Amino acid sequence: MNPLQFDYSAILKLALPETILVLGAILVLFIDLTVMRGRDAADRSSVLALVSAIVSIIGIFVFQFLPKTGSVLDGMLVLSPTTVLVKQCILVFAALTALISWRVRFTEHIGEYFALILFATTGMLFLSSAQHLLMLFVSLELTSLSLYVLVAFNKESRASAEAALKYFLFGGVAAAFTLFGLSLIYGIAGSLNLETIAMNLSGKEPDLIFYVAVVMALIGFGFKIAVAPFHLWAPDAYQGAPTPAAAFIATGSKVASFYILLQVLYVGFGEFAGDAGGGHFESGWQPVLAIFATLSMVIGNLVALAQTSVKRLLAYSAIAHGGYALVAVMANSVDGTAAVVYYSVTYGLATLGAFAVVGVVEDQCGDDSMTSLAGLKERSPVLALCLMVFILSAAGIPPLAGFFGKFYAFTAGVKSGSPDLGLIWIVAIGLLMSAVSFYYYLQVLKQAMVLPSAKNAPAIHANPVVLLVIVLVAISVILLGCFPTLLLPDTGVAVGVLSSG
Repeated sequence: MNPLQFDYSAILKLALPETILVLGAILVLFIDLTVMRGRDAADRSSVLALVSAIVSIIGIFVFQFLPKTGSVLDGMLVLSPTTVLVKQCILVFAALTALISWRVRFTEHIGEYFALILFATTGMLFLSSAQHLLMLFVSLELTSLSLYVLVAFNKESRASAEAALKYFLFGGVAAAFTLFGLSLIYGIAGSLNLETIAMNLSGKEPDLIFYVAVVMALIGFGFKIAVAPFHLWAPDAYQGAPTPAAAFIATGSKVASFYILLQVLYVGFGEFAGDAGGGHFESGWQPVLAIFATLSMVIGNLVALAQTSVKRLLAYSAIAHGGYALVAVMANSVDGTAAVVYYSVTYGLATLGAFAVVGVVEDQCGDDSMTSLAGLKERSPVLALCLMVFILSAAGIPPLAGFFGKFYAFTAGVKSGSPDLGLIWIVAIGLLMSAVSFYYYLQVLKQAMVLPSAKNAPAIHANPVVLLVIVLVAISVILLGCFPTLLLPDTGVAVGVLSSG
């Protein structure tokens, strides 16, 4: 296509939130190198955290002036009502991550740290609106490279460097699988646009090469959403990374990754889902996801039982939750889309809040062990109460948001597949593993709410800004549980389509 035929105004308009984030990242670096140069690291991080949060919030409100649907550059940038919602949620997570990084102590490179958060967010936004395989891969790599560096940002921590190395090596291998799988898909379908791929393959009998391509692409996506058996990087990354960085990986990155997985499977390969329900398997991507989901729920929950590090426990919990969310992805329906969006967002809020509480305790106690939470209700009643909300939501206790997340995911699974049984067998596994998860979640609450603190243990004082963020997130988890329609209208059954058409 002749470059002169591009409608650059339309491109710039649809990409305005991403443009604001990039300019915000440049502004953060400029402020750090000029106005705040020579200041104390804590003061610099306070100012830059506020600037980063404001930039993210501006990005949220910019969507009010953009069209709800649109597509440019052959699907490289596509907007739909659901995509706009997902992008706004990612920006919320970016703003919250910046605010819980208020007065950070783990690095002197403050400007670079906040700039990387904004660059990673930019990649997530582009990833969420990509229906073009090339744009998908480029966005995925922009996000990944930023997160690799964020994990390694605590130069004084050997665990941080080791976690970043593992994350990078696993990510490089996963990227190779993804790229090779996508290249095979391009060779088979003759297009990089997901809708065109679906049209070109419609009515054709897929061959072995097609299934190899899809499986290889799913391996790459499995790494991004940290589901078994591609989860081995997650526990080390969650434990070794600076706490705000780990929180961002577990929240914004998960939302974007699950949504692009929906885009690829529903828009590009919805006709080739196969069947994993009703006591029989039919060739397609649904049986592959059934294996991933089962392994994730079983491995994530069982291994979490043995953890003594809270952040490592949250990592294995995230692996299990990835399995629950995959049940909704397997539904291959509008209900599945709604369930995945609701689940990933509400789980992300509870996880970010839990990481924020653990980060405060870790800063003042020196580690993230379970015993460091002992007596938290006496040392900081507000933090203890908020932690209880986050943990109970992750456990799926009503009326918190986590309960409805699992309810929507499992309901979508039961309604899909074979008319008689649907995916009832994997939903049963999910319910069983949810019961298992109560044990380690209650262990965390036992430390915080029941056991006494050690003698002479000091009170825990959170920074007022961080404490305010934690309280607001806890309130959000309660409200989204009591009123699910605040996030998705009509309890998330009709949230629009993935494509702009």
